Amino acid sequence: MSVTTEVLNGIETSKDIASKKGESCILVIFGASGDLARRKLLPALYNMSTGANRAESFDVLGLGRSKMTDEAFRETMREATATAKETRDFSESEWKEFSKRLFYFEGDSNDPKMYAGLAQRLQKMRGSGSSANSLFYLSVPPSLASSIVHGLGDAGMARPEKGWSRVIVEKPFGRDLNSAKSLNSLLHEVFEEKQIYRIDHYLGKETVQNILVFRFGNSLFEPIWNRNYVDFVSITAAETLGVENRASFYEETGALRDMIANHLLQLLTLTAMEPPISFDADSVREQKVQLLKSIRLIKGEDVAMHTVRGQYGEGIINGKKVPAYRDEPGVKKNSNIETYAAVEFHVDNWRWADVPFYVRAGKRLAKPLTEIVIHLKRTPHALFARAKRKHVDPNVITIRIQPSEGISISFEAKRVRSHMETRTVHMDFSYDSDKTEVAQTAYETLILDAMQGDATLFTRKDEVEAEWQLITPIEDAWASMPASKFPNYAAGSDGPAESDEMVKRNRHHWHKLVSGE
Repeated sequence: MSVTTEVLNGIETSKDIASKKGESCILVIFGASGDLARRKLLPALYNMSTGANRAESFDVLGLGRSKMTDEAFRETMREATATAKETRDFSESEWKEFSKRLFYFEGDSNDPKMYAGLAQRLQKMRGSGSSANSLFYLSVPPSLASSIVHGLGDAGMARPEKGWSRVIVEKPFGRDLNSAKSLNSLLHEVFEEKQIYRIDHYLGKETVQNILVFRFGNSLFEPIWNRNYVDFVSITAAETLGVENRASFYEETGALRDMIANHLLQLLTLTAMEPPISFDADSVREQKVQLLKSIRLIKGEDVAMHTVRGQYGEGIINGKKVPAYRDEPGVKKNSNIETYAAVEFHVDNWRWADVPFYVRAGKRLAKPLTEIVIHLKRTPHALFARAKRKHVDPNVITIRIQPSEGISISFEAKRVRSHMETRTVHMDFSYDSDKTEVAQTAYETLILDAMQGDATLFTRKDEVEAEWQLITPIEDAWASMPASKFPNYAAGSDGPAESDEMVKRNRHHWHKLVSGE
């Protein structure tokens, strides 16, 4: 499990990480020549093969439609891994050893006859010493899931006589509530729930996992984590990037489905959930589901008041002019797809009654930033009535997910040689400054957990459906009243003005992204 007893006690050592061993298996990657495999999966697997937390034995079988030998696949992946941002200390000698674990199988996922050949290839590998366990990674579009799942089942690979079989499914887990239910039904036709690992890479990030430690492992913060002390919570996922080469995907998805329906709702649940009875998969995920079910549904006329959508126009990013979304290659000239979405959620339970949770995600914003900000209530001001600075800022806890993972706390302190005049000071913890530990990438953590059979950081069936229960009414309302003012924010800005106005109604604010504001 990724959150250990030692971590909860505030003691995380190299020994703790080294004790985490993945169980041996053959990892079969469907879509092995795709972007995700090149940028994330293979670098993670390479790191795992060289680090203290490496699996005792695992082999990788990449599956794709391209004609390729094992050696050609190894060379292609070497180039991708050597240049990937998430690769740690690439070494030709280490790669040479790791590449012995890499194999390739040519096949069309839509061809039912292919799966018998895949089963034979796996059996041949096992005859040469590979593990009897199978971990199938579906790094493919959702449209291919049905063919792959049924193919694995028909060929007997989902319920093997020896060893275990598990499947990792990449998001999106559907595009609305009905499609999510259909995908879950499809998976359960072949696999049991305990074999299914729905992956959200945000949950593998160190600081995301640290939310639970910060909340439940510190008596300094746990007592104030409620409506009595918290004024509001804001969660931001800002990108400077546009749609890049994903226009066809984004035109069918948009910011609400792409980010808020999974990543940011996951951050909200970890921030607001009740303490689990233990840190095992069922206990943690049960509390997350209960929290999601406590969030007030936004329907009909309320959607216009509690949500904002936007689309970027042309602007300046890092000193360079960038085009509007509608001018990006592959985007319709009259597209109404949102590249920015903000939602005001309310959790209707005893702990969080009347505390708004503001969630926003957007592309082409002023800077890349993912964070959770807990704004505490102000103290009475009577003590400072005669001070020059009568306005005393409230305390703020900021949990940074990226680009620099860490936690900061702001509080008030008296200015030197002043008469009770205050200023805001900061306490800051950063993983980047901790040179005693080597942080794992999110995919390392999650793949290793799947190898171990630990589903704590993966999403359960009812959790996925509870998320879509919240998002689908918003999507339906937006579909019935298409946006008419797009584009409504400039690239390089904080986003639409309507987003600021939404939170200002409650006398709240977003963390400004534009420098100097």
